[in-house]
Amino acid sequence: MNPLSIQEAQACLADLIHRLSPGEEVILTENGQPVARLVATCTPPPRPVPKLGTQRGSVLSMEHFDDPLEEFEEYQ
Repeated sequence: MNPLSIQEAQACLADLIHRLSPGEEVILTENGQPVARLVATCTPPPRPVPKLGTQRGSVLSMEHFDDPLEEFEEYQ
């Protein structure tokens, strides 16, 4: 992105920030001299750490789960 004067950046700062891609930078100038850099960081939010044991009791394990189904006996 081309250098911008502080006045130009101040007029559209919110829009300027939202248009930057991660890692992209804008040089801010005053009287034609660079004075600052605006750099987009945009790091993703950290992933939540799963809590172990929160699903305990939600999965049913049946005693005869692997037994053949009566409806399909003629096919076996």
